[in-house]
Amino acid sequence: MAHFSSEDQAMLQAMLRRLFQSVKEKITGAPSLECAEEILLHLEETDENFHNYEFVKYLRQHIGNTLGSMIEEEMEKCTSDRNQGEECGYDTVVQQVTKRTQESKEYKEMMHYLKNIMIAVVESMINKFEEDETRNQERQKKIQKEKSHSYRTDNCSDSDSSLNQSYKFCQGKLQLILDQLDPGQPKEVRYEALQTLCSAPPSDVLNCENWTTLCEKLTVSLSDPDPVFSDRILKFCAQTFLLSPLHMTKEIYTSLAKYLESYFLSRENHIPTLSAGVDITNPNMTRLLKKVRLLNEYQKEAPSFWIRHPEKYMEEIVESTLSLLTVKHNQSHVVSQKILDPIYFFALVDTKAVWFKKWMHAHYSRTTVLRLLETKYKSLVTTAIQQCVQYFEMCKTRKADETLGHSKHCRNKQKTFYYLGQELQYIYFIHSLCLLGRLLIYKQGRKLFPIKLKNKKGLVSLIDLLVLFTQLIYYSPSCPKMTSAAHSENYSPASMVTEVLWILSDQKECAVECLYNNIVIETLLQPIHNLMKGNEASPNCSETALIHIAGILARIASVEEGLILLLYGANMNSSEESPTGAHIIAQFSKKLLDEDISIFSGSEMLPVVKGAFISVCRHIYSTCEGLQVLITYNLHESIAKAWKKTSLLSERIPTPVEGSDSVSSVSQESQNIMAWEDNLLDDLLHFAATPKGLLLLQRTGAINECVTFIFNRYAKKLQVSRHKKFGYGVLVTRVASTAAGGIALKKSGFINELITELWSNLEYGRDDVRVTHPRTTPVDPIDRSCQKSFLALVNLLSYPAIYELVRNQDLPNKTEYSLREVPTCVIDIIDRLIILNSEAKIRSLFNYEQSHIFGLRDFIIDGLSVERNHVLVRINLVGGPLERILPPRLLEKSDNPYPWPMFSSYPLPNCYLSDITRNAGIKQEMGPKNKNTIFCVSGAMQRSVNNDLDKLLLCLKISDKQTEWIENCQRQFCKMMKAKPDIISGEALIELLEKFVLHLTESPSECYFPSVEYTATDANVKNESLSSVQQLGIKMTVRYGKFLSLLKDGAENDLTWVLKHCERFLKQQQTSIKSSLLCLQGNYAGHDWFVSSLFMIMLGDKEKTFQFLHQFSRLLTSAFLWLPRLHISSYLPNDTVESGIHPVYFCSTHYIEMLLKAELPLVFSAFHMSGFAPSQICLQWITQCFWNYLDWIEICHYIATCVFLGPDYQVYICIAVFKHLQQDILQHTQTQDLQVFLKEEALHGFRVSDYFEYMEILEQNYRTVLLRDMRNIRLQST
Repeated sequence: MAHFSSEDQAMLQAMLRRLFQSVKEKITGAPSLECAEEILLHLEETDENFHNYEFVKYLRQHIGNTLGSMIEEEMEKCTSDRNQGEECGYDTVVQQVTKRTQESKEYKEMMHYLKNIMIAVVESMINKFEEDETRNQERQKKIQKEKSHSYRTDNCSDSDSSLNQSYKFCQGKLQLILDQLDPGQPKEVRYEALQTLCSAPPSDVLNCENWTTLCEKLTVSLSDPDPVFSDRILKFCAQTFLLSPLHMTKEIYTSLAKYLESYFLSRENHIPTLSAGVDITNPNMTRLLKKVRLLNEYQKEAPSFWIRHPEKYMEEIVESTLSLLTVKHNQSHVVSQKILDPIYFFALVDTKAVWFKKWMHAHYSRTTVLRLLETKYKSLVTTAIQQCVQYFEMCKTRKADETLGHSKHCRNKQKTFYYLGQELQYIYFIHSLCLLGRLLIYKQGRKLFPIKLKNKKGLVSLIDLLVLFTQLIYYSPSCPKMTSAAHSENYSPASMVTEVLWILSDQKECAVECLYNNIVIETLLQPIHNLMKGNEASPNCSETALIHIAGILARIASVEEGLILLLYGANMNSSEESPTGAHIIAQFSKKLLDEDISIFSGSEMLPVVKGAFISVCRHIYSTCEGLQVLITYNLHESIAKAWKKTSLLSERIPTPVEGSDSVSSVSQESQNIMAWEDNLLDDLLHFAATPKGLLLLQRTGAINECVTFIFNRYAKKLQVSRHKKFGYGVLVTRVASTAAGGIALKKSGFINELITELWSNLEYGRDDVRVTHPRTTPVDPIDRSCQKSFLALVNLLSYPAIYELVRNQDLPNKTEYSLREVPTCVIDIIDRLIILNSEAKIRSLFNYEQSHIFGLRDFIIDGLSVERNHVLVRINLVGGPLERILPPRLLEKSDNPYPWPMFSSYPLPNCYLSDITRNAGIKQEMGPKNKNTIFCVSGAMQRSVNNDLDKLLLCLKISDKQTEWIENCQRQFCKMMKAKPDIISGEALIELLEKFVLHLTESPSECYFPSVEYTATDANVKNESLSSVQQLGIKMTVRYGKFLSLLKDGAENDLTWVLKHCERFLKQQQTSIKSSLLCLQGNYAGHDWFVSSLFMIMLGDKEKTFQFLHQFSRLLTSAFLWLPRLHISSYLPNDTVESGIHPVYFCSTHYIEMLLKAELPLVFSAFHMSGFAPSQICLQWITQCFWNYLDWIEICHYIATCVFLGPDYQVYICIAVFKHLQQDILQHTQTQDLQVFLKEEALHGFRVSDYFEYMEILEQNYRTVLLRDMRNIRLQST
C-alpha cells in the first residue's frame, strides 16, 4: 500500500466508473442483487468488449508485471520435463503452471495487495456515493416540501399505492383481489383489483398462499371479451416474466400455455381455417397473437437463466410448450379447410424458430427437449417433415407465379396486414425447415430418424430428408426481381435451405452423416447434369439456385472428408466408370468459362454463376490430390483466357462524364467487371497452393498480375474467409520457391514492403504495440517484435528467388549512411545488417555509445556475440549432426557461461571438430578388398557380413528375366538395409552402384533417356571455366572429404575435371532458350552437390565418377537425384523449360505434400499454420543431397536407396524425415520459428535404415501413381 498514491486511487476510481457505466444496462436489468453479481462474474463470457475496458487492461498488466517472469520459468520447466521424456499435453501443462502459480508466494502477495487497494477504492467510492445521495435527498425534500400541498390534493386517491402497499400486501389483501377479479364483479372493481395487483411487489405476491389460485384466475380472465382487461392481464404476465424468479414465471408461463392449448381445442373459439387466412387487424387475432408473442419472447429469454434453477422448472416449461405445439384438430380431408394449429401462429411471430435454436444450444436443455420429442412429442418433428414434403410437392406441380406470386416476402413494398393460406403454408414451411435443420445438428436429434409420415409409404430416412432439402433449392420458386434484396435473401426458399445446409456442413460429425453421401451429392449435381445435356436443370431452376448449389459444394470441398467424396466417390476402390462429383463440376465450370452453355447466355448473373463454380474447383485444385484429378481439364488455361478477356473489357470502359445520366450505370458496370477480374486472378492465384499448380500458373503468363493482386490485399490487410483453405502467406511462400516467382514479388513491391517493415521495426519498434512501461534491453539474438518480419522475409528467400534478386549485384559499401536511408532490397539488407565490414555501417546501425564499445565485444559476451560465433562456425563447417560440433546459442548458468572460443580467424579451433569423424578414414580403409563393414567387428560377424554382401553381389549377375533380376536385387538390398545397413559403404557401395547401374543401362526397357555419345577430351574442356558458386562448392567438398579421410591431395583438380566434363556432356542435351530469368542464362545456377557426393563415394576417382554419371544419366532416377541433368534440357517441354521449375519441385515435392497430408496430417497442418511450405524445405534438402543435414553414411544410403529402389523413394525418404521430426515440428510451430529450425538444424537421430519398413508400406500404397507421373515429366504440358 506504500506505493499506492492518491493519483493511483483516483485513476482506479475513474476506471471502475467507466466500467460500471458500460455495463449499467445489464446490471439495472437484473431482477435481484444475486443476478447482478452473476452478470459481473460472467462478464467476460457475455461482453465482447470485456478485454477493451481500461480496468481489465490494468489488472492484466499488473498480473503480467508481477507473475509474468515466474510463469515463463514454470513453462520452461514443463517444456524441459517433456523433452526429458515426460509426455503431457498442452492442457496438462497449463494446469500444472496454473497450480504452481496459485501456490506461489508472489501470487498470494499480489492478491493481498490487490484486495487492499480495491477495498480502499471501493470504500472511497461508496462514501462519495453516500455523500451525493444525501445531497440529492435534501434537494428532493426541499422540492417535495414546496409541492406537498398540491401533491396531496391531486393524488389523494393514490396515496395508499406503490411503496405503502409493499407493507400492507398480505394474505387477506390477495384474497380480496381474487374476489374482485371475479367476472361477476363490476368492470371498475375488476380494473382496480388488477391495477393493485400490477403495482404490488412480485415478492409479496409470490409469498402469498393463494398464488396458485391467482394464476388460475388470471388464466380464466384471459378469455374476457373486454380487450382492455385482457391486455392488462398480459401486461401483468409480462411484468412477472421480467422481474420475478423462475419458479414464479414458470407458473405464469405454464398457465398461459395451458390456456392457449384449451383455447385452440375449444370449439367455441373461432380459429380461422387455412383457406380463410389470417387478418392481423382483426381484434380477436390481435389478442391471440399478443399472447403467442409473449410466450415466444419468454421462450427465447428463459435459456439464459434457467440453468441456475432446479431442472424440474425447465422440464415443465419445455413440456408445456411441446404439448401446445403438438395440438391437433380433427382435420378435414380437404387441405384448404384445415383449421390452423398453434404452430402456425408461432411461425408467424418467430418464423426462423429462434426459440428452438436457443433451447437446443445448451446440453442442459437440449437433453430434455430431445428426450421429450422422442418419447411423447415426436409428432412435432413428423408434422415439420410433412410440411416440407407438401411444400416441395406444391413447388413441383405449380408454376412459380402461382406459388409465391402473392407471398408476403415476394410482394411489392406496400405493407400488408393479411396473410393468405399459401403464405401461411410458406411461413410454416420456413419454421419447419429451421427447426429440422437445428435438430439435425445433434446426434440424438438424428437418432429420431427414420420417421413414418401419414399417407406416405415407407419411412423417411435422414438421407431422404437431405435429398428433399437439396431438391427444394432448384425446384422452389424465386422471388421477382422487384423484391427488396433483404427480404428475398432472408426468406426465399433456396436461401433458407442453403443456410441450413451450410450450418450442417460446419459440424464435422453432422456433415459426415448427412451431407457426405453419394445420394446427396448426386442430387446436388442433378441440375448440372441436365444443363450439360442441353436440358433445363429443373422446371424452376435459376441462376440463383445454381449459385446456392455451388456454395454448398464449396463448403463440402473445403473439408477433407467432403473433398475425398467429390474426388473418388463413396467407394475409393470402386471400378465404376461413372464420373465423380469433381469431374462433373470441373466439366461444367469449363463449359461456363468457355461459354459452351447457351441457356444463361446474356444473363447478368452469369459471371456470378461462373465465379461460384470456379470457387468449388478452387477448393479442389488447391490440394495436391485434387489437382491430380482436375489437371486434364486445363482449367488454368480457361481461367486465364477469361481473365485476359475481362482485363481487355475493363480497359475499354469509358470514363464517366459528370452530369451524364449514364454515370451510375457505367460505374456499376465497371465495378462488376473489376470484381470479376479480381475473382479470376484469385482463382488463378490458388493454383500456387501446390507445387505442380505453380507450374501451371507460370504457364498462363499471369503470375505477375497474381502476385500484384496478393500484394494489394496484403497492403489493405484484408482477412481471408474461414472457408478458404490457405492464407495468402502460404501462397506467397510457394510463389517465392521459383525464380519467376521471386521476380514477380520484386516487381509487385512485396519484397520492398517487407524489407521496409523489417527496418521500421528494427529502428522504431511496432506502432501497434502500446507502451505502458519502458522496454527492457533485449537479450535474445532477435527481438520478438521483429521476429515476424524476419520470418516473412526468410519465407521468400529460397535459392531460386535469391539468385534472381542478388546475382550480378555488388554490395553498396558506402562511405556514409544517413539516418533517413532505408533499405529497399535484399542487397541493402545484406549490406546494412549482415556484412558489417566498415565503420560507416556500424555507426549507422548502432548509437554512438554502442558503436564506441563495439570493439570490446571479444571481452563482453552478449547474445549477439554468441549468435555471431554460432553462425560463423556453422558456415565454415560441413557435416551432419555427428560430424560437426556447433557452439550453443545460449549462455550457460555457471561460473564460465561461455567456454567456447570465438571464431574470428582461420584455422577453426579444434574443439569444433567431431572426434567421431576424425577416425572416419580408419573406418573407410577397412573395406576396399574385404567389402567389410565400416566398424571393427569380430571374426564371426565378419563372415556373416561377407555372406550377405556376396548374396547381393551375386544378385547383380544379370539373368534372362529382367524384371525378376531387378526384384531380386532390390529384395536383397532391402534385407541388408534393414539388418546391416553399415555394409552399404566404402568399396562395397562403389561396386554395388557400378554394377547395378551398368546392368540397368544394358536393358533398353529400363533406360528413360536415350544414349548420348560423348567424345570430348581433356583439351576440349581445359579452357572451360566454372562459376564462382561451383568453385566454392569444390573447396567445401574437398575440405569435407579430407575431414572424412575420403579424399587426398589433388582432389580439387580432379573434382574440377569431373564438373567441367559433366557440364560439357549435359550441354549436348540442352536446348537454346531466350529468357529474362538469370537462372536460365547459361549453366546450372548452383553447385552440383550430387556430382560432389558421387566423387566422394568413388573416393576421388575422377574416371570412375564420370563413367558412372555417363551411364546413370540414362535412368529416370537421374532426373530427380542429379538436378543439373534436366537444366534447360531438350527432353522437357518448352513451356516447362521456360518456367525454370525443375521436375523435383513440380513432381517430387508435389507428391511429398500429398503424402504428408495423408500420412502425417498434424505435420501438414503445422506447416500451413507457420505460413511455410513443405516443398520449399524438401527442395533444399534434395538440391544439396542432404549435406549438413545428414551424416555422410546416411547421405550414401539416401543415394543408394534411390538408385536401387527407384526415384519414388526420394519422396518416401522425405516423408520418413517428417515422421521423425513430427514432435519437433509441432513444438517449433508453437514457438513460431519452424522455418529457422528446419533450415538450420541437422536431422538428429535420423537413419534411413530405421524407416525402411515404413517406406515399403508407402511404396505399396503410392508407387503406381508416383512412378507414372515421374515418367510423364517429358509430357508435362497436359
